[in-house]
Amino acid sequence: MKTLKLIAAGIILLVTSSIHAQVSVNVNIGTAPSWGPSGYSNVDYYYLPDVEAYYDIRATQFIYFNGGRWIRSRYLPGQYRNYDLYNGYKVVLNDYHGSRPYSYFKNHKVKYYKGYHGAPQRAIGSRGNNNNKAYKNNGNNGNHGDNGNQGGRDGGHEKGNGKGNEKENGGHGNGKH
Repeated sequence: MKTLKLIAAGIILLVTSSIHAQVSVNVNIGTAPSWGPSGYSNVDYYYLPDVEAYYDIRATQFIYFNGGRWIRSRYLPGQYRNYDLYNGYKVVLNDYHGSRPYSYFKNHKVKYYKGYHGAPQRAIGSRGNNNNKAYKNNGNNGNHGDNGNQGGRDGGHEKGNGKGNEKENGGHGNGKH
């Protein structure tokens, strides 16, 4: 009888400890930023015509051309330190899910020129979080090199495929606007 009580107590302890061991972790990886346009799902990138840059929602990084190559950085370059992401127009690239949206940059640049505004947009969040500016002067003007580069292991370059900063394979850029 004593053995049965010990086994029952052991089972109860095991069950209660396993219940406490279940921890819920809620990490916002791949969620759109508060300044992003509302009403879209299954989107990986925005194109920002005013700054000729892309925003990778999953990696939470801006992608822009600087110094002869495409750079991935958590922040926009210094010349856009005062750019208002809430008021700037975002082209939602809902039909592109690769890792290099800049492959279609020439098309995007023509179709969505600086100052382009399609249909009115409403931001997901509000300005209250003071995260409307994506600039940080960290002394390196972005992310040069592979540190944080998730667009391949080539340092942000397109190599040998005819697509890159000014070459174009055409026919893409049907972003909702």
